[in-house]
Amino acid sequence: MKTRRTFPRLLATAALLLAGAALAQTVLSSGTASAPLSPAVGGERRSLEVPGFGRVAYYADPRGTGRPLILTHSVNAAASAYEVKPLWDAYAGQRPLYALEWPGFGSSDRPDVRYTPELMVKALRALVAELGTDVDVVALSLGSEFVARAALDEARIRSLALISPSGLGEPRGGSQEASDGNRGERLHGTLSTVGTPLYALLRTRPSIHYFLSKLFRGPVNQGLIEYSLETSQQPGAKYAPLYFISGLLFTPDAFRELYSKLRVPTVVLYDQDGFVSFERLPIFVQQPGVSAVRIPGTDGLPHFEKPAEVRAALDHFWATNR
Repeated sequence: MKTRRTFPRLLATAALLLAGAALAQTVLSSGTASAPLSPAVGGERRSLEVPGFGRVAYYADPRGTGRPLILTHSVNAAASAYEVKPLWDAYAGQRPLYALEWPGFGSSDRPDVRYTPELMVKALRALVAELGTDVDVVALSLGSEFVARAALDEARIRSLALISPSGLGEPRGGSQEASDGNRGERLHGTLSTVGTPLYALLRTRPSIHYFLSKLFRGPVNQGLIEYSLETSQQPGAKYAPLYFISGLLFTPDAFRELYSKLRVPTVVLYDQDGFVSFERLPIFVQQPGVSAVRIPGTDGLPHFEKPAEVRAALDHFWATNR
């Protein structure tokens, strides 16, 4: 399988190449949102407190029957629960439904603190504890690493559905194997010195469209573009993405450290992806309880382009893993 250039490397390279031009322009501060962030999905917008961080937001629609379903979005310069909107719309009213927004994204707090995989896992565990029952979890891209880590010692997470997960490619750096901590810290320090103009560049319409176009085989969903622009204008929006671009939110060799240790039923939905690759997926599916479903003709967000096929794959997985 062809190895693809990883997201953090591509994002950082593109941003740094253009940062000089951005510095010469008048750029707005990352905290210039003129209005509160509109809801990403339906349901009630709620929050919970994560000790040592602050408020983490989630959307709730407790209607329906069966095991509650938690949806989690990816991590990028403009991530939010809007990324799971097609799944939300498909299952709202069908089963109890919750969409978590990772710390530093969406309607969650966005303070200038250290963002780590452990912080993200802490937020998911807090939501599971809040619900107080067994749950199924769906994750996108890098979020897959967070939910896999949480599932290793949270018995109430009963199954995982990973859509275009990072960490299943050959361990070459970037999203397939995190760079060593010192390099990541140095890169974060460098990026932080130009954080405002760099992030101002990343949140422009051309930049957002460019990176989203790597996740769509066809036209980019216009609603996702507009919401990405809106969420990236919120105060503090630059802080978590800088940790992402630096590689500090990735797990070193996520396959070995996380996926290979999973003991809960897991399905991977994938086809192609502009930012991650799946060389080790054939090894992963040899584990008990692990399966994979290819959604042909899609890139990193198959639930936007082929929602019926994605829902059929998910429904079959859950029906056979109760």
